[in-house]
Amino acid sequence: MLLPLLLSAAKNAADTTHKIDFAQKLESFSDMSLRQMVEHVTGGVISIAIKICIAVAVYFIGRWLIRYIRRIMGRMMERRQVDPSLRTFLQNLVKIALTFFLITVIIGILGIDTTSFVALFASAGLAIGMALSGTLQNFAGGVMVLLFKPYRVGDFIEAQGQSGTVKEIQLFNTVLNTADNKTILVPNGSLSTGIINNYSREARRRVDWTFGIGYGDDYDFAKATLAELLDADSRVMKDPAYFIALQSLGDSSVNIVVRAWVSTADYWSVYFDLNEKVYKVFTQKGINIPFPQMDVHLIPSPTPKKEA
Repeated sequence: MLLPLLLSAAKNAADTTHKIDFAQKLESFSDMSLRQMVEHVTGGVISIAIKICIAVAVYFIGRWLIRYIRRIMGRMMERRQVDPSLRTFLQNLVKIALTFFLITVIIGILGIDTTSFVALFASAGLAIGMALSGTLQNFAGGVMVLLFKPYRVGDFIEAQGQSGTVKEIQLFNTVLNTADNKTILVPNGSLSTGIINNYSREARRRVDWTFGIGYGDDYDFAKATLAELLDADSRVMKDPAYFIALQSLGDSSVNIVVRAWVSTADYWSVYFDLNEKVYKVFTQKGINIPFPQMDVHLIPSPTPKKEA
């Protein structure tokens, strides 16, 4: 109920002002001769045309200035090594503020009363703000993300059921680029209040494997083989040292757990490479890699006796 009342009050105030101006102009026209009226109308048309031309020129010059100011801001923040996510956020914020200022200047050049316009815009802004409370929450979430920096541009994160590399932090959304090159927009409001898994925050990560060998195979030999493979890989860190142990005795395999620390950038390459090496080396050295299987035993039925 409050929003229609605010908009109606602002509209009534503007209509009252226009009615008074129109009545005064109509009264002045009644005292003019035909020639004076033609001259007055002609002068008014020329004046309006000049204002429109000036307004168009100001619009294009203003647009150019806004783009120029954004570029200057980008270069200054880049020289001062401002975080890329904060850089984009501030540039978009300045663009919106300058665009609103440009529109206000153009309206003033056209001769429209900016006071009533600002009052109408403020009322409309309040109504829109209340209607778009979720969008404002996303804006506030973007500010919180930039202040506390749970992630930055270039980080690989998982949040709200989505995962990908942070491509851009906008005013209302965070743009993620997935591993298969899809673009996902995640609202900043949910990111600022939800759980975020940042895979790029730390410089190193632990890689975990579980390898199974047959019950008849030598566990110590398999453990030594795994240690040789880890020692031969320069990407595996020596401190902290890798860990190899017997994890469990499964239904059809003896499970060996392997844990090694690597650089975050090398995580997946080390993971896949060791899987391939273990498969090849275990096969070469005669270490069996079991797989689920079922043995079926057929018991012949007894032969029926023949009657004498």
